[in-house]
Amino acid sequence: MLELENEYRYDGWIPIKNYFPWTSMQASPVFETTKRSAFLDVYRGSAVLLMIIFHFCWDLLNFGFLEYSIYDPFWVYFRSLILTLFLTAIGWSAYIALGKSNNSSFWKRDIKLLVSATAISLATYLTIPNQWIYFGILHFIFIASLLIRPLAKWPIPSALAGAVIILIYHSTNWLHFPNAFSIITSYIALPDKTLDIVFPFPWIGVVLIGPLLGYLNWQKCPTPNSLAIQILAFMGRHALPIYLIHQLVLFPLVATFKMVLTLLS
Repeated sequence: MLELENEYRYDGWIPIKNYFPWTSMQASPVFETTKRSAFLDVYRGSAVLLMIIFHFCWDLLNFGFLEYSIYDPFWVYFRSLILTLFLTAIGWSAYIALGKSNNSSFWKRDIKLLVSATAISLATYLTIPNQWIYFGILHFIFIASLLIRPLAKWPIPSALAGAVIILIYHSTNWLHFPNAFSIITSYIALPDKTLDIVFPFPWIGVVLIGPLLGYLNWQKCPTPNSLAIQILAFMGRHALPIYLIHQLVLFPLVATFKMVLTLLS
């Protein structure tokens, strides 16, 4: 997990100095199909694997086993890649599922995601009240899932809108809100730091591009039958629980190893 300092903006796990708009994964298969796409599961599972690697490296940094700057281009682009994989999978899954699922199945999955996001907020509020997560990746995915559902029926216009949002964000300041975070926290009793926050721009644009992948039938791409692919597919099918528990395993593991080394030294 990463902290949001007052002098940083997080742009999808990417802290950038001197900018304060309103950052860390799709973490769950929000929309599932009756007959799952192995390729989509592997695609999402790859994002899960990269997320675990990223957080494990952060844990090693936190306990002094590694030295690097999270502002180095490598880590900035690494985080962007993870977010891009997760968030395109939201729109992609929505496109596939709209033709195969009824409304009740949609809402059941939405409720699971909402409960998980609420649990993250509650748990962090009780354990780390000065850095609790009030709009992290799961919160963003929940909102994005609701927004993309009606738009996924028109994948080409949706992708064009997403591309325009991303282009505007990176080429102009129109979608930049440098004082948003300080304004919000001045009116609402929110902490000056948060372990995870996701900004709507440009990431909603990435979600909007997702349905195009379904329209192009990427889900029908063949996947080799190997152990590595099977593991990635499993991770993709169970992305939400893995997201919820992976740091509960990694962080204590690294902390224990550090404690043992300290006692032996």
